Amino acid sequence: MRPVEIALLTAEVIGFAPVVLPLLGAPRWPRHGVFLPLPVAGLQVLVEGTRWQLVPAYVLGGVLVVLGPVQPARRDGRKTGRTRRLSPGVGAATGVLALTASAVLPTVVPVFRFPPPTGPYGIGTLTYHWADTDRREVFTADPGDHREVVVQLWYPARVDASAPRAAYVPDSQALAPLARLVGLPGFTLSHLEHVTTNAVHAAPVADADHAYPLLVLATGRGGYRQHNTPGVEELVSRGHVVAGIDHPCSGAAVVFPDGRVASSDQRTFDHDLVDSIVPFLAQDSLFTLDQVTSLNRADPRDILTGRIDLDHVGLSLGGETAAEGCRLDPRFRACLPMDVWMPPSVVDAGLEQPTTWLTRDAATTRLEGWTEPDIVRTLDTVRAVYENPRADGYFIHVPGVFHPDLGDTQLLSPLVRALGISGPVDGERAHAIVNTYTTAFFDRYPKGEPSALLDGPVEEYPDVIFAHRTGSA
Repeated sequence: MRPVEIALLTAEVIGFAPVVLPLLGAPRWPRHGVFLPLPVAGLQVLVEGTRWQLVPAYVLGGVLVVLGPVQPARRDGRKTGRTRRLSPGVGAATGVLALTASAVLPTVVPVFRFPPPTGPYGIGTLTYHWADTDRREVFTADPGDHREVVVQLWYPARVDASAPRAAYVPDSQALAPLARLVGLPGFTLSHLEHVTTNAVHAAPVADADHAYPLLVLATGRGGYRQHNTPGVEELVSRGHVVAGIDHPCSGAAVVFPDGRVASSDQRTFDHDLVDSIVPFLAQDSLFTLDQVTSLNRADPRDILTGRIDLDHVGLSLGGETAAEGCRLDPRFRACLPMDVWMPPSVVDAGLEQPTTWLTRDAATTRLEGWTEPDIVRTLDTVRAVYENPRADGYFIHVPGVFHPDLGDTQLLSPLVRALGISGPVDGERAHAIVNTYTTAFFDRYPKGEPSALLDGPVEEYPDVIFAHRTGSA
């Protein structure tokens, strides 16, 4: 819980005592405390912002003010009015429920903190909105609509320790479709707009005479550009620029600067249609690389001009989309499709870039609830491309890690494992495995730095199933 939230819970315990203690036979407690929670609740709203998990706390503050003047039944046995006899009991019962909810909800659905990255650089971030006037939007009926993307860039920066940190998800309505997709109310993830990252908006780039390799993240279906923030921040802290794409109508939802919202289109989740949509989504990655190239020539914000090494570019995340983007454009020098089958075009043509497939074994995907056709398609198509190498290939299975564990899901609540959303592997260890192998791969390709982790199995991760093939190209 955040500091003022803790203060609010403490104030409610103090305020609740005068209502319940006399009913338990305890001495009278000073009743002025019942008025304390309401101003503390106001302070919490002003300082930390409202969130639905604190609604019981806000309600309890109001209830205590209403019940504050009501005295409990007299202890000398003399009768009092029926209202005066019932009100303390009703107030106590309501207070117990509200006080319990006030403590439990913010704890199990927290405003969490991201772990600090381990690299030597601070992290800056900027967000851009780009329209591709050469490409018509296929998800709308208006022939005049063109494809638009929102792209967030993270980059190595000189960061003032006192500078305010950037929000994780600045506009929570972007996550409402994702919540509904898993059967939850749209407001369930709205509190994530209060989560802050380790990045600083528009911070100056680190090392004025140095350019950094670029990694483009093609977000998977139903995802959002920030959903692998710990991994992104680790890469950036070690000297990469990362461009995360929000894909309209494929990701969760995209909020454009003018307030328009492009929500998920169910066609992207239809197995019979998705292969036909993947080439269009892959073009988002190529377009983003074009725009970042222009940005490197002349950033209108005068921050990233000349600071991006476009000779060393990688593409990752969304499995089909990332693989198809690498097939289409040789400017991507390294490819890391994550935990999804390969589209037919990639199975047929192969990949010319060094590639790592980060996925899970069949037993883990079966435990997660994947269908047998999806398991077979994923493992068979990945292995088909891996076993026909044009360049170095790495096949990495991480048993016990579910698909949501590859992103930020385990940070959302301590209940995700109990609910079966997360796998049996501890969240910190899952992040460590994914982030370590991802960083090692992109340090070697395209940066060209040595990485012993990719030379074979290591003692640190004995449960990881590792295979490597040397390409023929």
